Amino acid sequence: MNPAAGPELRDIHLPPPPGWWPPAPGWWLLALVGVVVLVLAVRMLWRLERDRRWRARVRAELERIAAAHARDADAQQLSIAVSALLRRASRLLAPHAAALQGEAWLEFLDAHLPAGEAAAAPFRRGAGRALLDAPYRRADDPAVAVDARALVALARRWLAHALRAEASHA
Repeated sequence: MNPAAGPELRDIHLPPPPGWWPPAPGWWLLALVGVVVLVLAVRMLWRLERDRRWRARVRAELERIAAAHARDADAQQLSIAVSALLRRASRLLAPHAAALQGEAWLEFLDAHLPAGEAAAAPFRRGAGRALLDAPYRRADDPAVAVDARALVALARRWLAHALRAEASHA
């Protein structure tokens, strides 16, 4: 260039590209939302797994009760154990259910069966009636005669329906 033409000009200098740290506020907000969603998802999965294991333990306990009855053939102990198991499981559906007595307890159990089966009232009029009086009779009383197979099958159906209904409400 000709020195008489003027001062020598330099080209425009661009600033350095922005660094990746610290992130913009939007990225911080997105990270916070992601952590909250992750914590909620883990908590929900943990709760679902805990409930699934509890339902499996309840079903396994009913099978242990049935196996114990098959060994001992004690109808009174069977009705006591099945009633206690159903009372514990019923607290998931309605906390007040475990305190129900007499016909109200059997009506509650019938009400939480599938619609077609509830109309037949198998607890109030069928094998489930044994839950009401068999635990309180003498073991040698002929009135203690309990249809054990029907009672265990009824308890299985009730647990299957009630625990599935509880799981869908959770």
